[in-house]
Amino acid sequence: MAKIIMMTQSDFLKKMALKYIWWKSPEQSLQNEQKIIAKIMDIGDYEDVQILIHLFGEQRLQDALKNAEPGMFNERSWAYWHYRLGLSHSEQIPPLPKRAFPA
Repeated sequence: MAKIIMMTQSDFLKKMALKYIWWKSPEQSLQNEQKIIAKIMDIGDYEDVQILIHLFGEQRLQDALKNAEPGMFNERSWAYWHYRLGLSHSEQIPPLPKRAFPA
């Protein structure tokens, strides 16, 4: 039987900020919701990811990928989510975002 999710987006993000971005206060983390979403996509457990998809929808997760900053995703998560969300085929995954260093 499916688990009924009785949580708002903001309550969920606050809880996830405490769990996945523990070195910052939830208030600091909530200033950039996209980073919390990306962190859950990158290292979240199965249940947290399922709730994320339910509460935010695939479009918001696609936005997290399209606007990802360098270091937000590891290679495995990056490839998985591009494939899972229909943004790329497995052999056409775009490269991870890279930091640009001044010359």
